[in-house]
Amino acid sequence: MASCRGGVVWDRLGWIMELRTPWSAPPTVRIVHSGLACNIEEERYSERVYTIREGETLELTCLVTGHPRPQIRWTKTAGSASDRFQDSSVFNETLRISNIQRHQGGRYYCKAENGLGSPAIKSIRVDVYYLDDPIVTVHQSIGEAKEQFYYEKTVFLRCVANSNPPVRYSWRRGQEVLLQGSDKGVEIYEPFFTQGETKILKLKNLRPQDYANYSCIASVRNVCSIPDKMVSFRLSNKTASPSIKLLVDDPIVVNPGEAITLVCVTTGGEPAPSLTWVRSAGVLPNKTVLNGGTLTIPAITSEDSGTYSCIANNNVGNPAKKSTNIIVRALKKGRFWITPDPYHKDDNIQIGREVKISCQVEAIPSEELAFSWFKNGRPLRSSERMVITQTDPDVSPGTTNLDIIDLKFTDFGTYTCVASLKGGGISDISIDVNISSSTVPPNLTVPQEKSPLVTREGDTIELQCQVTGKPKPIILWSRADKEVAMPDGALQTESYDGILRIVNVSREMTGTYRCQTSQYNGFNVKPREALVQLIVQYPPAVEPAFLELRQGQGRGVTMSCRVLRAYPTRVLSYEWRLGGRVLRAGQFDLQDSTEFTVSSLSRDSYGVYNCNIINEAGAGRCSFLVTGKAYAPEFYYDTYNPLWQNRPRVYSYSLQWTQMNPNAVDRILAYRLGIRQAGQQRWWEQEITVNGNIQKGELITYNLTELIKPEAYEVRLTPITRFGEGDSTIRVIKYSAPVNPHLREFHCGFEDGNICLFTQDDTDNFDWTKQSTATRDTKYTPNTGPNADRTGSKEGFYMYIETSRPRLEGEKARLVSPVFSVAPKNPYGATNTAYCFSFYYHMYGQHIGSLNVYLRLKGQTAIENPLWSSSGNKGQHWNQARVNINPPTSFQLIFEGIRGPGIEGDIAIDDVSIVEGECMKSDQPANSEWLFPSP
Repeated sequence: MASCRGGVVWDRLGWIMELRTPWSAPPTVRIVHSGLACNIEEERYSERVYTIREGETLELTCLVTGHPRPQIRWTKTAGSASDRFQDSSVFNETLRISNIQRHQGGRYYCKAENGLGSPAIKSIRVDVYYLDDPIVTVHQSIGEAKEQFYYEKTVFLRCVANSNPPVRYSWRRGQEVLLQGSDKGVEIYEPFFTQGETKILKLKNLRPQDYANYSCIASVRNVCSIPDKMVSFRLSNKTASPSIKLLVDDPIVVNPGEAITLVCVTTGGEPAPSLTWVRSAGVLPNKTVLNGGTLTIPAITSEDSGTYSCIANNNVGNPAKKSTNIIVRALKKGRFWITPDPYHKDDNIQIGREVKISCQVEAIPSEELAFSWFKNGRPLRSSERMVITQTDPDVSPGTTNLDIIDLKFTDFGTYTCVASLKGGGISDISIDVNISSSTVPPNLTVPQEKSPLVTREGDTIELQCQVTGKPKPIILWSRADKEVAMPDGALQTESYDGILRIVNVSREMTGTYRCQTSQYNGFNVKPREALVQLIVQYPPAVEPAFLELRQGQGRGVTMSCRVLRAYPTRVLSYEWRLGGRVLRAGQFDLQDSTEFTVSSLSRDSYGVYNCNIINEAGAGRCSFLVTGKAYAPEFYYDTYNPLWQNRPRVYSYSLQWTQMNPNAVDRILAYRLGIRQAGQQRWWEQEITVNGNIQKGELITYNLTELIKPEAYEVRLTPITRFGEGDSTIRVIKYSAPVNPHLREFHCGFEDGNICLFTQDDTDNFDWTKQSTATRDTKYTPNTGPNADRTGSKEGFYMYIETSRPRLEGEKARLVSPVFSVAPKNPYGATNTAYCFSFYYHMYGQHIGSLNVYLRLKGQTAIENPLWSSSGNKGQHWNQARVNINPPTSFQLIFEGIRGPGIEGDIAIDDVSIVEGECMKSDQPANSEWLFPSP
């Protein structure tokens, strides 16, 4: 599985290692396409446009060169310079989008970079073609009566279809094609403001013959094989726009849990309208049951409330719409507050002064809300001293007040406000408020041991404010030192007991917290507040968290660990360890880092070094892996003509790579090369000795031979030093027909299943056939065709045309080569690169027709230059043809076989070759044919 090529050093197995000059290259990039493109416009003002039908598969491949191997990234914009890249990027060579949709059209960029020079970027614009079903809408206008004898009724039929490219419309009345000017009662036009997106058929002063079946045909002229689409509309004297009515009240007020049914019926319209339900606040509830125009919501909740609309549409006139509002009753969030006499600057309740009790709830619907007041369980009615009022809904909705004028001792007691909804079905909310000599405004204090409060990151902590007074109000917690959210995400957090509990404390939560009283469930007075200081301790954050250091034996290495932040910042200590052994320990003074040096590495001093930096909250760790492992090699993917031998059943491959940082560790003594067939488990391995030092950037070559076609192989390469094995790298090598980015050599014996990427021409009458003598039909036609392939092997394959029936004289079979990209032109040369094109042909039989070869240049798909031709019986043997060609650009070769007058006319070809350089005339066989000069 190895061979030699060039001046190289042999190892004991016959593999070859070749060292060349330092090698690195910036990236280049090229986009190629495959899949189901309708059309590709190449290099039009440096822009490439790839057209594809919606629903097909887009496949773009980014071919890159450069060493080290460039990283590839695909990104997309929507097609204009102002559009930003999408967040999602593809980091593979091939971008594949199955079932592509119209919104996925736009400009796609392939970017390749390897740290050398500027990144290489190429782009291609993807244009997605589609045609939606057309829609016909009908409108009519009725003119005013003029002098009591003129009355006009005009109907407009508008046809609309979304498409790319722009759609073309045509109209038919029955089977009659309607054209502008073909009927005086018909006008066809495109409104100026729509720029051709619609087509309008105007029927002026409607006549009896205008009542008919109309068809609108939308077409994009079969681009991407998109068929035309048609829609029909029957116009009659009964055609009318829709009308509907709702068999429900508006609004509908219901209790939670009830089932609600909305019924919508049509009252007019021809054709019969379709009915749909929509909700103004968004989508219909998931539990909604639809049955025609009937909508049912079982077990309704407050979230289901809103405006529901029934829409009727039959594409005649404007859609009809009727709406109703569903209101779900609710009572929630009951609260109260006490307001002392506002005319005196005193927050306490005092005999002889006024006091007001306010009670608030959220009610839906608000107009059904009713309040009742009780004192010590007995109903309370408004009087001169006990004034019951409702607050203006615009000021404070859902609020009732009880004003006690000239408070007396006998007024002490428990006051209760009860909120209810008049419609019933909802539980009342009852709120008790105690007014007595012990009813006093609140006060807030922080226990001495609760501020400052010190905790560690990750713990659970409780911040506490003690509240006194009666009643005890709701406490609001917020940050006092900065405008940031509380741990629960809100700017304020409510607490009923004055305690704020924080789970999994983080260092960002360090700071000052404010607790303050709210008016709710307490006194409506100036808020009381207090501050709590929270200190969160956390272990040191250090860098680097992990660092790999590679160094050879006998050399020195220094490791440094730095403190980024910690709390507390003082009383920091450190210790260096190798495994479980303490190497050094100490205290920090004013510095923020510590170092450890190994002056001369030995086998025992390799390993993981840990530096632990410690404070009260814990430890931060820097880890250093000190190793003598060699870095991984980097495969070179741009090898010129890597398939350097291409025999019928095996191939050889030139494997090349450079060594990453070869001088970072000890000298590389050998490589362990493993190879296995793709899909297999077992590796075949061989250690190959390296003589001398490998320099950075040197290109190393191994030639692998006897690889079986068309199998792919995994190759693994591992450098070895006296430390041991280094990092491995793996790549896959694949066989493919030698169609090179820049053509220098091509050989094809038609032995492969893909016949070297030759394809059958779709414009001919029949196809070329791949055959060998050993596998041909036993009923073959005698006295024509070859008895073996060009080498004389009965197992070898060739291509031939079968001229037996049903083939007719003059019918053609055409075989088209892949596209060959010519080698870069010498900037100092005066001519294009010359190539020697050769092939073997077999033309034996009394009815032989003709064999022609044409040259097709890139961009000239309609022009084929005659290159070679021969006709008639040439005998029972293979002949060779050689032609010099000088193509100025990429090209294809076309073999055309033409059937003669009878069945003994089989023509065959084999061993097609294209080699850079002119053909050697001295080697021309006597039976070579040179009939046409190269273009």
